[in-house]
Amino acid sequence: MASNNGELAAEQAYVTTLYERLDTLRGLTKGRLAEVYAGPTAENEQAYSEREQMSQEYRDRAAELDAAERNLCFGRLDFEEEDDTLYIGRIGLRSQDHETILVDWRARAAEPFYRATAKDRMGVTRRRHLHLDGRRVVGVDDDVLDLDAVDEGRLAGEAALMASLRRHRTGRMADIVATIQADQDRVIRSDRRGILVVEGGPGTGKTVVALHRAAYLLYTHRKLLAGRGILVLGPSGAFLRYIDQVLPSLGESDVVLATTGELYPGVVGDGTDSPEAARVKGDAKMADVLKKAVEDTRQIPAADIEVRADGTSYLITTRMCREARAEAEEAQDQETSEPLQHNRGRRVFIASVAIALARQAARGSGRSAEPGDARELAVHPAIRTVIDALWPELEPQALLAQLYRDPDRLALDPGERAAISTAAASGPRPWTPADVALLDELAELTGPSDTATRQARADRDATEAGQASWEQSTAALEAPIGSVSRGAPASSPEMEYAAQIVSQLVSDGAIVVPPLEFGAFVTWIAARNTERESFGDLAQRALGDRAWAFGHVIVDEAQELSAMDWRMVARRCPARSMTVVGDLAQTAAPGGADDWAAMLDPVAPGRWRTARLTVNYRTPAPIMEVAVALLPDGVTPPIAARDSSEMPWAAEITSLKEMAEREAELVHEGRVAVIPAASRVAETAAALGVKPGANLSAPVAVLTPREAKGLEFDSVIVVDAAGIEAASPRGGADLYVALTRATRRLGLLGPVPQKVRAVLERQQAAGG
Repeated sequence: MASNNGELAAEQAYVTTLYERLDTLRGLTKGRLAEVYAGPTAENEQAYSEREQMSQEYRDRAAELDAAERNLCFGRLDFEEEDDTLYIGRIGLRSQDHETILVDWRARAAEPFYRATAKDRMGVTRRRHLHLDGRRVVGVDDDVLDLDAVDEGRLAGEAALMASLRRHRTGRMADIVATIQADQDRVIRSDRRGILVVEGGPGTGKTVVALHRAAYLLYTHRKLLAGRGILVLGPSGAFLRYIDQVLPSLGESDVVLATTGELYPGVVGDGTDSPEAARVKGDAKMADVLKKAVEDTRQIPAADIEVRADGTSYLITTRMCREARAEAEEAQDQETSEPLQHNRGRRVFIASVAIALARQAARGSGRSAEPGDARELAVHPAIRTVIDALWPELEPQALLAQLYRDPDRLALDPGERAAISTAAASGPRPWTPADVALLDELAELTGPSDTATRQARADRDATEAGQASWEQSTAALEAPIGSVSRGAPASSPEMEYAAQIVSQLVSDGAIVVPPLEFGAFVTWIAARNTERESFGDLAQRALGDRAWAFGHVIVDEAQELSAMDWRMVARRCPARSMTVVGDLAQTAAPGGADDWAAMLDPVAPGRWRTARLTVNYRTPAPIMEVAVALLPDGVTPPIAARDSSEMPWAAEITSLKEMAEREAELVHEGRVAVIPAASRVAETAAALGVKPGANLSAPVAVLTPREAKGLEFDSVIVVDAAGIEAASPRGGADLYVALTRATRRLGLLGPVPQKVRAVLERQQAAGG
């Protein structure tokens, strides 16, 4: 620790200069944003779009500058060349004279801060870590990269890293921008192309490394990724809440957080499947099963069908239908050269049958068929009823629900059909995460229905009508708010709310709206907000559009995804630019991964690679020793970076409440998790007087091993470890997860598996 007064004073002077520059840039940015709002009123769609783009850029810049406030500068590099020094921080800053005064941690110039070692100094003589309390420098740590003075294996910034690990958990993941280690930095800066699989055991920092990689990619490939965004997929809503502050703290907002159960627009897959149902639904063969189920909805009549329409008799023949079906199934998409999706092929089928019927009628009347004849027949109710039965329009949710009610239509064995059947259900069941992947597969097979297409067209027309209200004649501009009815209804809450907002902005001087234009402007604003959801933020737009292609996708706890999940995720990123983090030893889902190749080869053959993180920075060695007893032979555990004098303990279940209160007192302001088997969560929560679930702000939370996945706590109490192991579809995987959530203390109440008890007894004997 090099924290003498002279050193601190020198660093304080420099840090003060940096914050002064930050404040100056904040003021300039906010001033430019105010100028945009106060500028001329946009007169058309293009002008509005340009104005919105400019204001968004300033808003993003303002958010980036605000996010840099905490720990603005955290490092310094001294190089071999005299007076060659770089300061490293959250963002890059230049002086008024355009000289670099702070280097963004993601810039190439900052790499030595994370990668330089005594063996490979990269020209660095000293690496300094600055510790800030607000804007005040309170300490510095130096790494002098001299082979004679420093152990080659020493962690970069060891003191800073260990200090961060000792901090209490807050219920939210924090960034590690100041303490990234060399192995983590290599992952963060790896080529964005293809799928990078980051393997690592508990505590190796897979999640936070992946999030910093997202920030790095947005910094390095801003033009490519901005607007398309990065999708971060997590295992649960609690997990997403746990990580949701990391990227904003790094100044990044072009990121969408979701679970796989939220990837199909209009559906939230929050139901629960039995292990067998989840396994069946997630199996790769379901792609072919659903394809056949869709194809089986197309029928050829066993005999000719006579239909009367407007006094004329038509004969829909077997041959006519067979030829129409062949034509539809052989038709290809002009862009992809792939067969047409079911609903698009249906249009070809309808047209072919209608043309054949028009010719049939023309022959009967001795005249030539007119082009309009077929169009009229195609929409005639009597004929359309027959056609709908032969080639029905399909909608994924209705079809999948129907297949679950009648699973005999699925090419599965009897046991598999029984596992997913809802025939005996008393009412509709909520969609599950596994269902969402099947809905997405069906949507890919069926394509948009005519009904959905008509709705999209109506929405587009309504938007254009709202725009037209802004561009109408002077009479429309002069109309009072209550008399203008384009877009949102004049008396609607949307109109009233828009009027209030616009009035307030005008009063504050944020925007200028001529009085005669006020009514039309309010109408236009209300119309855009009620009729065009695409004008929402990135998450709203991206998750509402199944065809949205993200620039990059990060998948956390990726070992839990099934083969069908991977097909769905791959559609969200046609470029296959992904960061996939996981640990096969923690796979708990029945349809999860046993092998990366089995999951990724079908969706990205030859386009994926692996990297491994081997150091466990979170879990103390004594706790990790207990958890390792559950690993199968041949699995190499991560190396614990730190030891601890706080040894794991075991006891019979006496007063759970007293135990939890004791742990909460021992970790002071930290967080405690009580993890029982899923079947005992309710009674455990009741005994503690808390609500079950991952309440991240509560001092004590009660949650299942699955809910705890990806989270960390200062202290963990595992209740009935033997029961957790027995209930897990994957043996000890759930218990392994539960045991490795602790950063300081671990206790086990109730029955414990013998292999775990053996380690505890050995530790107790060694400790005397």
